Amino acid sequence: MAQIGRKTENWSSRFAFIMAAVGSAVGLGNFWRFPYMAGENGGGAFIIIYICCVAFVALPLLMAEYAMGRKSGMSAIEGVQSLARAEGRSQNWGIATWLGALSAFFILTFYMVISCWLLAYIIQAIGGELHGADAIESGQNFVNLIGQGETPMQARWYLLFLLALFIGANALVVGRGVKGGLETAATILMPLFFLMLIVVVGFAVANGDTARTLAFLFEPKWEDVGFKTLLAALGQAFFSIGVGVGLMITYGAYLDRDTDIPRASGLIAASDTFVALIAGFAIFPIVFAAGLDPASGPSLFFVSMPVAFEAIPGGNIFAVVFFSLALFAAFTSSISLMEVGVSWLEEREGVTRPGAAAGVGFVLFMIGAAYVFSLDYLDFMDFMTEGLLLPLGGLLMAVFAGWVLSRDMLVSELGEGMLMNVWRFLMRWFVPPFIAIILVFGFLDKIQDQYHVQLPGALVSLLGPNWTPPPAE
Repeated sequence: MAQIGRKTENWSSRFAFIMAAVGSAVGLGNFWRFPYMAGENGGGAFIIIYICCVAFVALPLLMAEYAMGRKSGMSAIEGVQSLARAEGRSQNWGIATWLGALSAFFILTFYMVISCWLLAYIIQAIGGELHGADAIESGQNFVNLIGQGETPMQARWYLLFLLALFIGANALVVGRGVKGGLETAATILMPLFFLMLIVVVGFAVANGDTARTLAFLFEPKWEDVGFKTLLAALGQAFFSIGVGVGLMITYGAYLDRDTDIPRASGLIAASDTFVALIAGFAIFPIVFAAGLDPASGPSLFFVSMPVAFEAIPGGNIFAVVFFSLALFAAFTSSISLMEVGVSWLEEREGVTRPGAAAGVGFVLFMIGAAYVFSLDYLDFMDFMTEGLLLPLGGLLMAVFAGWVLSRDMLVSELGEGMLMNVWRFLMRWFVPPFIAIILVFGFLDKIQDQYHVQLPGALVSLLGPNWTPPPAE
């Protein structure tokens, strides 16, 4: 095996890094998950708890991962192993990032499939075929599109084509490297993303019920809050910002010494949270104006929104922009998740970056194809990543950063002073026990929910409990 060393590429500028990092954090977690999570867990009360989880759990972990990445200058797996050796500890601590890398890969497998649904919806909207006159019709359109309707094979072959297209685009970007691929895509797509977001929010506010949206998002309903709210908020914080999967360690390896990690981490976490809140104003005004349920689960995105588009002037155009916006967010996150595995493979002997990207893409396509033919696999993988692998990887990462790495090693990356004292206290005495409690009870809760869902679980979840298929003609 070749000698593994530090990365030779760096982000060309702090702007490029911030755009790439924000792009990696801002994804379907903001658009697909956050709105329905808020709707199901008390609106403003959930948002307050979510912000606390970001500030006191996700942000310290984000800082730690960037610091470990820049200190090692390697991929997540090799980097943590090298830092452990430098501290005289066992390199078996690399299991933390192995779990993270597996989480990133498994999340990416169903991320790709959901992105294909978005792409299919965009094509339907452009052709004026996005059916959403009512919930039944919209639900049946979704069932047909994902290959569960009357012509399943035709729909599935269509989705396989879209899956290959989307994964191919990811492999092309990641295979071109940091400067030619990741940051080029981010510096082009993220400004366009924010421009589209402003347009979508403006349209929704002008045509929807903004007053009810403000009340829904910012008036805390503490009577709806329970332990599940805490589980949901922390899971959302992990899923949205991207900690615990080795992604931010990988991105940190490309950082130069001039970047202020605490400041950059705060900006990235704040941007991600801001986009999640703004996404609420892109969705809920239209949902309320159409008289739909804001707490209708994942079906809010793929079933309820087409109904809402049908009810407003210019809704078809709005649908194209809305689903394109979500696809942009999905793409900037998916290339980041793919980079975790590609970066590690690139460090191995005889593996080029384009070859690693193509290999990872091929495996992703094969697993994604299984999801296309059976949503049960997607449902199980979502359960395993969010319920077990993601928080477990985050827990091990927090213990490693707080208790294994020395203060001197981290001071060189995060600086000295009050900020370091607060960060180290959180990483030692708050973040690990908090994640551990959430991990145990959250996993038990998900097991209970999992075995009370009729198969296929993912499809039932997406369509919502009140959906029933139309009668056969």
